[in-house]
Amino acid sequence: MADGNTRYTAEYNEALTVGRPPNIVSLFPNSKALIVSGKYIDRAMIEKGQAMTIAANGRSHIVIRGVLAAAQRARAAVIIEIAKSEGGREAYCPVSYWNIARQVDAVANELGITVPVAIHADHYGIKNEADLDQARTEIPSMFEAGITSIAIDASHQPDDRNLLANIAMKPYIPEWAGLETEIGEIKGNDGLSSPAEAVFLIAGLNAHGIFPDWIALNNGTTHGIEASGQGIDVDLTLAIHQAIAKYRVSGAQHGTSGNSFERLRQIARKTHTTKANVATALQMLSWGLSVNDEGNAQQDADGNFIKIEGEGLTEDLWRDMQSYARAKGISGGNYKKLNLPFENKILSQPEAVRRRMAKRVEDFTYTLLVEVFNAGGTADLVMADILKNRSHHPGVKADVMESPDEWTEDAIVHKAAELNTDKGPAGDFDD
Repeated sequence: MADGNTRYTAEYNEALTVGRPPNIVSLFPNSKALIVSGKYIDRAMIEKGQAMTIAANGRSHIVIRGVLAAAQRARAAVIIEIAKSEGGREAYCPVSYWNIARQVDAVANELGITVPVAIHADHYGIKNEADLDQARTEIPSMFEAGITSIAIDASHQPDDRNLLANIAMKPYIPEWAGLETEIGEIKGNDGLSSPAEAVFLIAGLNAHGIFPDWIALNNGTTHGIEASGQGIDVDLTLAIHQAIAKYRVSGAQHGTSGNSFERLRQIARKTHTTKANVATALQMLSWGLSVNDEGNAQQDADGNFIKIEGEGLTEDLWRDMQSYARAKGISGGNYKKLNLPFENKILSQPEAVRRRMAKRVEDFTYTLLVEVFNAGGTADLVMADILKNRSHHPGVKADVMESPDEWTEDAIVHKAAELNTDKGPAGDFDD
């Protein structure tokens, strides 16, 4: 972990001057935190090769502290994110789209963090026209609050509406911001994404001058606790990435918690993935629960999580959380809904307890970054790229290759009707 004696080099200070986006400069004019566009993070992983970095869902202040400390140790560029279900207007976490940048900036300055960090609005869901209308005011408000990267997730809708929703959002997302798009809701083995879906979405966006940095897929994984053991389909992921290779879109891997380290290494080595979302594992680790080597929380014969005495939360607070969960009918992966009602109680614990909570997150994240994701040292690649470009905007990775005349709204509807896609069962598959 960095401390208050960290030296800010001339190169670092120069990167602060030229590399921070205008919203970050306006919000934090005196900050020493290098908060950057998600585009820079993606490019650093590409430059290193066979590397991806953590996109850590900062569901709590403790998780944010632990991840930033790990990034500093690993000299890794990282992403701190929050999803709409976690931190939107109907959130179950205290960290939100509108305060996450402020928390990251404060912690980075407190701990003397000198690695680049992007602030990502993950899974900004657009499920219908009402969501689309709301997005036109909500997305600008999020960038005003310090977001530097966003995932437009209209994957709940048919293929044509997904594409059209992404196109409709173009005026509301700064050109310099990192951009993620998605096909296929995360449903495990149901409704797996296909190369044809990916080509349809990315080609249609390209025709409208939209160049995503990442695409997320349903490639066999799940959000929350990985119960099936099936995990990520590496071959499917590679086939989809190859199908869209000419558009130079990287992969975003959702639902990594509980997948084996070897499978995650294969994703980094064999596919074009540069962003790996980790949420549930970090939450469970901070609480002091017993997890396996991959971060999947372990349960006893009755389905109860196993708390390690002397790790994470105090035993009294954990008992309070369990009682609350039973009273509310909360179990399994829905323990995530304890984040909001218990954040202040967590932060009111003794300092030694808070430190051990963050340290558990730090150690696990460091292992992921260095031994699994191959992201160690990527902070310096971002720094070099910023100083070379002398801008907060590194540019886009592709050119327009598709004709807009072939991707009108009518043409999009017609092309989508020719796709043979299986979206899987209906249901609530929010992150």
